[in-house]
Amino acid sequence: MSASSVRSRPSRTRTARGLLAAASCAALLLTGCSGTARHSAEGATGGRTAGERTVSGDEDEDADASPRAGARGSAGPPVEGRPGPGATAAAAVPPGLGPLTGARVPAKARQALVVTGTGRDSSASTAALHQRDAHGAWRLVAGPWPAHNALSGWTDDHRAGDLRTPVGVFGLGDAGGLLPDPGTKLPYDQDEQFGDSGTGYLDESLEGSFDYVLAIDYNRVPGTSPLDKTRPLGLGKGSGIWLHVDHGGPTKGCVSLPRGRMRELLRHLDPALRPVVVMGDAGALRK
Repeated sequence: MSASSVRSRPSRTRTARGLLAAASCAALLLTGCSGTARHSAEGATGGRTAGERTVSGDEDEDADASPRAGARGSAGPPVEGRPGPGATAAAAVPPGLGPLTGARVPAKARQALVVTGTGRDSSASTAALHQRDAHGAWRLVAGPWPAHNALSGWTDDHRAGDLRTPVGVFGLGDAGGLLPDPGTKLPYDQDEQFGDSGTGYLDESLEGSFDYVLAIDYNRVPGTSPLDKTRPLGLGKGSGIWLHVDHGGPTKGCVSLPRGRMRELLRHLDPALRPVVVMGDAGALRK
């Protein structure tokens, strides 16, 4: 789920399709992304661009009639899917967060994607994007959306292969995928190594899971491709934790969103607003 070396910021398209399957499978054995009982390819090793299958009928709302024929769009606001209510009550911290969790959100962060698990050992969750205004108040700008996390739920001490998603506050700054840039302001690497195949824990197809990907800054170097293999905390702490397209089942450690919502999120996020993800089970986030 990560690359063999630090990659350059510009987007690039690899042509070595013959190496894709082998590189992808080998890298995924050490990572925590997609939930596959067999042949999991969740988290290849290359450029920057990814996605996945949808969890609900939201994919039908996607404006693209041919999902794999996407073209680079403008980096403006989303033009598809359901936007979150624009006029919601302002809050000192994003809804659902307790004082300790809220205090971990960096003062300079003005966008926060809150992923709330339904239980400590559950793979079901929801995601909602909040934005802080000039007065410091948080407002809902998109979602909530259905989401999946790891098969066994959540953990405060993530380890490689534990099938749990790490709890915490992490940066969001590097995107990529198999398909072209959908119009994000974030650095985006399109690469064939984001291709995926095989089946997940519910025998669902994993194809398209990494059509769009957003790296979560857990045990990685910010500012590099999602496919970069550098692991500051070591391989034992797990790696390759991404946001990606949902395939209809639990993941190995990542968070997945319906295809249309993943595109919408990428179009919303702005590096100038220092976006972060705040994620965990509801009980942990309320602390």
